[in-house]
Amino acid sequence: MPAYATLTDALDALDGSPRGIHYVAGEANERTATYAELRGRSLGLLHHLQEAGARPGSHTIILVDGLAPFVDTFWACVLGRVVAVPLAPGNADEHKAKFFRVLARLPAPTLATERKVFDRLRGFAAENGLADRLAKIERHTVFLDEVSDVSAPGIEHRAAPDDIAFIQFSSGSTSEPKGVILTHRNLATNIDAIATGIGARADDTSLSWMPLTHDMGLIGFHLTPLFQGVDHWLMPTALFVRRPGLWLAKAGEHRVSVTCSPNFGYQHYLRTHDPAKVAGLDLSAVRIVFNGAEPIAPDLCREFLAALAPARLAPNVMFPVYGLAEASLAVTFPAVGAPLAVESLARGTLGPGDVVRTVDPGAADAVELVRVGTPVTGCELRIADAHGDPVPEGTVGRILIRGDNVSPGYFDDAELTAASRTADGFLDTGDLGTLRAGQLVVTGRIKEILFVGGQNHYPQDIELLLAQHAGIELGRAAAASVRPPHAATDDVLVFVLAKGDDVAPFVDVARTVRRVVNEKMGLAVSAVIPVRQFPKTTSGKIQRFALAREYEDGRHADVLAAIAKVEAASGDAGAGPVGDIERTLLAICQAALPNRTLSPDDNLFEIGTGSLTLAQIYEKVEAAYPGYLEVTDFFEYPTVRSMSAFLASRMT
Repeated sequence: MPAYATLTDALDALDGSPRGIHYVAGEANERTATYAELRGRSLGLLHHLQEAGARPGSHTIILVDGLAPFVDTFWACVLGRVVAVPLAPGNADEHKAKFFRVLARLPAPTLATERKVFDRLRGFAAENGLADRLAKIERHTVFLDEVSDVSAPGIEHRAAPDDIAFIQFSSGSTSEPKGVILTHRNLATNIDAIATGIGARADDTSLSWMPLTHDMGLIGFHLTPLFQGVDHWLMPTALFVRRPGLWLAKAGEHRVSVTCSPNFGYQHYLRTHDPAKVAGLDLSAVRIVFNGAEPIAPDLCREFLAALAPARLAPNVMFPVYGLAEASLAVTFPAVGAPLAVESLARGTLGPGDVVRTVDPGAADAVELVRVGTPVTGCELRIADAHGDPVPEGTVGRILIRGDNVSPGYFDDAELTAASRTADGFLDTGDLGTLRAGQLVVTGRIKEILFVGGQNHYPQDIELLLAQHAGIELGRAAAASVRPPHAATDDVLVFVLAKGDDVAPFVDVARTVRRVVNEKMGLAVSAVIPVRQFPKTTSGKIQRFALAREYEDGRHADVLAAIAKVEAASGDAGAGPVGDIERTLLAICQAALPNRTLSPDDNLFEIGTGSLTLAQIYEKVEAAYPGYLEVTDFFEYPTVRSMSAFLASRMT
């Protein structure tokens, strides 16, 4: 049984404790709030929420930039048995659109925000016909930065274990983001399991720069240390982005024992790594560095540990884990202090039902994947086939979980809840994995496998290839696929993070991506698409299927047309077999006709190209160069060389 049945019980137990939360605002700028002070301020904020309409069981959206206002408001909700709904207050239109989508789904919510955040919503609301909706919620809004008096306490309502504590709405651009319901029982169970899994100590201290709207940030690095009654430091994500070295400087200064980062954080730190400064750090107190949220990159782990070795960071502190919001965070942990366990597996044996095969790390088809341990206390794990039946160890299958830590379902979506469960109550995570020596190895996402030319391909392989050969760092490219109507194979898409509206600089990036993927994997990339940001799950995983859906919906048609026009104007189109358009068309035709070796002068009809294959070729060409061709143009220009010249002339 967990030490506490509810979040309220855990906070009440800290009355009189000298420990608490330390908010890092800069190198010499920190503020501390003891747990008792947290309770007092939160109870005062509850009064203001209740004045705005919050009631037991109602919903309060928390949309704030500041860490302390977020924490205070979250606990105000807990103390009033109000369901907290944390949302990220980003500047992008997608963040604003998500707010309004969530707002529309909640019955009579209140809003806790800051004036500057609310003002950012006004322009978006006016431009999108949402001004009336914003005006309505404004009448039930508490502007936290304008609250000066918290002396009047709100009315407490104690939660029961099966009451909802908060709803974690998925990130991304889906029209209806799913809301993961997490109860006090779910959270208390998993927090207890996390403490057990890391061998929590009374003298532990933790530090995190992960956003509190992220389950690792909120559950792993705020609620878990609070349940243990230990000191913890919270650092704004934006501050880490500006000054990544401050993360480790603070870890050394405060003798932090537990911290965390996904791939992005290690990469970002290493870009500014200063060996001279590191030599002055003492990270010997660090015993666990959580590594999760994204697929774990073994090379990056090794590089980070080697870079920090002079600061006395132990080589065995890397703690690769697997989890998701539906599990209240944690599913599997390795043993504390165990060395990083890496599997070198054959790329072609990682599909559903495959028996994985070990290969030499230097083999051409080798993929390095990290073991992420065994199930945490109270959580069952099953690797299953499509019917939910267990598969033998070493076979790839769906990752299913069950336990008191697992969410009871999705908010206001009985159909999705039922579809995600097996008959015996296991939740299908949507991930694929296998067991090796009893430990989980995650191999990919079910929805994200690319099926091209009769073979399964994994987006992570393409992304790693681009990092190795195209200079595009991990986390800045995302591969996905779409299946054209009536086609038997997928079109490969690559999305790359890019800034600005000028597509001209991106053309070289697109050419490099297509060349590298074609040369190294034999895959034709149908489209290379610049995007400002990636939609992500609440656990930080890129939602590749959401990117593919945006492509199918035509959201990138204009930018692809602009890129094609720049390509044509560059003169490469007519440069012979090395021309970019010609190379792309040849790759598309070659992928559609895998049993022949094509040249740019082969007549597609003379070599027996059927109508279905021709339709597939046309759809892929249309995806790469939308709006320039009709399918009948292939009869006038039946070779790759002639079609390339015609296409180039159309685009000038």
